[in-house]
Amino acid sequence: MAGARPGIAFVSLFLTAGAILLLFFVILAGAVNGNPLNQIYFLQADTSGIQDALPQSRWTLWNICGVDDNGRSANCGAVKPAFPFNPQTNFPGVTKGIDEGFLGSKHGKFFYLSRFTFAFYLIGLFFAVCSLFTGLAAMFSRIGGAITGLFSLMALTFAAAAAACMTAWVVIAHNYFNRNNQTATYGTKALGLTWGAVACLFLTTVLFFATAAISGQSNSTYTKRTGGKSFFGRKRSTKSTKSRGSFIDTESTPRGVKDEYS
Repeated sequence: MAGARPGIAFVSLFLTAGAILLLFFVILAGAVNGNPLNQIYFLQADTSGIQDALPQSRWTLWNICGVDDNGRSANCGAVKPAFPFNPQTNFPGVTKGIDEGFLGSKHGKFFYLSRFTFAFYLIGLFFAVCSLFTGLAAMFSRIGGAITGLFSLMALTFAAAAAACMTAWVVIAHNYFNRNNQTATYGTKALGLTWGAVACLFLTTVLFFATAAISGQSNSTYTKRTGGKSFFGRKRSTKSTKSRGSFIDTESTPRGVKDEYS
């Protein structure tokens, strides 16, 4: 079974690299406006009825972008880390043209869900990169597999949290926009990439822990390699056993029989 460890670890590393790539695509969308990143967004909605807003608006982790004639993001706003989704504050002074579900506290559910999404993405990416580097040790040792499995588990936890928070605010906002007769569409690429990364990290976590569970060698192989040595590395002595046996035989021999041979 030890021979299977490098192969399992290699597959795990491949999946980890794939998860990191998927997360990078989602995180960089909006901050870098180039193909294919300009096709990745969380939510698109008709904001033509909102004052000082673009006809179509797309939300990313960093800003709001418009849509060009080719259906790609354009005219993106200033890049701001953890840009919150909250139409009430995204379009200052707006009280008309948006659903009442968006009105109320400026730091409501959308604000916190979108901000936590950003943080969870970054933390998940960090642990995924850590597991990629330590994963090399998983190819050769059980402890390397265990450590990498823990890093991968942390990456999975935070990536899943990011996916859950993001999906929650996107679905709720999508329903609010459509309820207000403002056509909204999901950013299927961002959703697919995010949940795809979660799936990859789930598989890598299982596989890395599997490498930690694989024993280096069987008991029979261990016995053969140690040449019959005991647990503490010393061979069992047959001479002492024979000596003890002779002593017992001598003691058990009747005295009368012994005298006849003397």
